[in-house]
Amino acid sequence: MLKGLIFDVDETLVYYEGYDHREWYEGWVLPELRRHGIDLDYETYRRTVRGDLPRSYVERFGIDHVEFWKIVDEVNLRYRREMARLGRIKPFPDVGALGKLKKMGMKLAAVSNASQECTEFVLGLFGLRKYFEVVYGKDYSNLDGVKPSPYLVEKALNALGLKPEEAMMVGDSYHDVLAGKRAGMKVVNVTRFGKIEGADYYVKDLWELVELVKKMGVHSP
Repeated sequence: MLKGLIFDVDETLVYYEGYDHREWYEGWVLPELRRHGIDLDYETYRRTVRGDLPRSYVERFGIDHVEFWKIVDEVNLRYRREMARLGRIKPFPDVGALGKLKKMGMKLAAVSNASQECTEFVLGLFGLRKYFEVVYGKDYSNLDGVKPSPYLVEKALNALGLKPEEAMMVGDSYHDVLAGKRAGMKVVNVTRFGKIEGADYYVKDLWELVELVKKMGVHSP
């Protein structure tokens, strides 16, 4: 029986108006890296984020890789605070479905490749943190454990006390699908930005997810 759901955060629960990954990197991150004497081109950075290269690859540029990712995450938190101030971080209009899922008895967790602080910040902005029993951002002791690795998902399963067959992964990206599959779970793709191949179920929004959960034999008290 289905007992829990593990959610991605960015682009699944909240979105950033006008966000462009390359513009963010070159406009926000690169100037800060250069202040630390690092000039890392966007394409190489993108390949580390995609998982084509290990997170430790940046050490060839003369910086400890944990320190490197901490610099990136500090910039990301500044960026998020500024976007929040400008009203450019928005919750999707269906996030109220989280409350319904909780009332149905679902155990909920959130996992993100962003830092713990960045993840808690955006969930806190819109009062979403209260729905989740656990929230996990990237783990500096295992930086290659970010999605598509199953590490964060497995960490959430353990914290919820659930087996992989008792929970589903819910996300918008290929990394979410892979991470869920590698953890031995069924995966629900929220198709806000199109279908991702390899998911087990497709829903257009979180209210459709509620209906899917109901069909799987979980009913409101």
